Amino acid sequence: MENLFDVAVIGSGPSGATAAYELAKKGLKTILIEKETLPRYKTCGGGFVYRGLRNMPFSVDEAIDIKFKEVDIIFGSKNLSFKAKREKPIISMVMRDQFDHLIVKKSQAEGVELFENAKVENLVFQENYTQIETSRGKVNTKFIIAADGALSPTAKLAGWEETRRMSPALEYEITVSDETFKKLAGSARFDIDAAPQGYGWCFPKANHLSVGLGCTMKSSKKVNLKKAYQEYLKMLGIEEVLSEEAHGFIIPTSPRTDGFVKKNVFLTGDAAGFADPITAEGISNAIASGIMAAQAIIESQLNLEKAKAIYLEKLNKKLLPELETGIKLAKFFYGQKKLRNILLKKHGQRAAEYMTNIFMGDSTYPQNFYAEVKRKFKIPF
Repeated sequence: MENLFDVAVIGSGPSGATAAYELAKKGLKTILIEKETLPRYKTCGGGFVYRGLRNMPFSVDEAIDIKFKEVDIIFGSKNLSFKAKREKPIISMVMRDQFDHLIVKKSQAEGVELFENAKVENLVFQENYTQIETSRGKVNTKFIIAADGALSPTAKLAGWEETRRMSPALEYEITVSDETFKKLAGSARFDIDAAPQGYGWCFPKANHLSVGLGCTMKSSKKVNLKKAYQEYLKMLGIEEVLSEEAHGFIIPTSPRTDGFVKKNVFLTGDAAGFADPITAEGISNAIASGIMAAQAIIESQLNLEKAKAIYLEKLNKKLLPELETGIKLAKFFYGQKKLRNILLKKHGQRAAEYMTNIFMGDSTYPQNFYAEVKRKFKIPF
């Protein structure tokens, strides 16, 4: 068939663009389909932890606003505050329009064809290929990597049901006075419980602040994040906001339960539900899963059944067990605040260091921790 691609990657975020880069670098004919025209604004706190940075196949320094080698983790209601420092940046601040576009340009340099302003409308599955119908025309491909985010129209078209836990978040890009900015610009800050069963963040960018709140757990009560935001500004000591732009979004904080491959479609990143269950940070796992999907297709030599098996093997080796443990820990962390704070009074700094090691990619969630805490405090779940 004329103009048949080996792989079509849908979505030009970090997961999709990195996957496309890996595929093209190995000589596979790859097209990157994006519904908007790049660069485009992307709602995101923009905190890129080091475990993601170290996984990048090339430098992304030109797209980083600020690198922070220290973070503040604050439990305001109990006056518990901890600081962690590292020699390498724990978290780097990016604006997603610049960051995503940089990765896309790197992939184009390897031979990826960019097909932008093309909204995916339908998938027509044939015996040996799939025809992707878009608002700009049709694309024929042997494999599809669906990296089109939390809403993932591709996953719906391919037959996935919604089984992920969807966590609401609200982010504001704000400008403040020079004096206020200077007070908050020294580190990245996390305020646990600033949002119900979640946290607030204050991330300094080049000339403004990203201030947001997210709920990582289901709640029986309707959450008013706008009200929580106003209270959070007071907590941060921000008395006057000179300008602000609000963005609401959702983050899948649990993996899909009905698989990650259907037919020739491979899900990655938020489309698969791979954001961290405790922090809701999604960029690092999005990149990791994008690379895994690309490697599976490469290593299979375009054999669909082999590619499916290899991808699932890669996911089960580390990522899925980490997410499973993270979900259990999140139930304790946000659902058992009294017991959590008792532990933090004694072991808070140690916990902050361990969480930082996870951000750095040096540790994973301890699988025995949950069982031990459950046994000691008789947690009823």
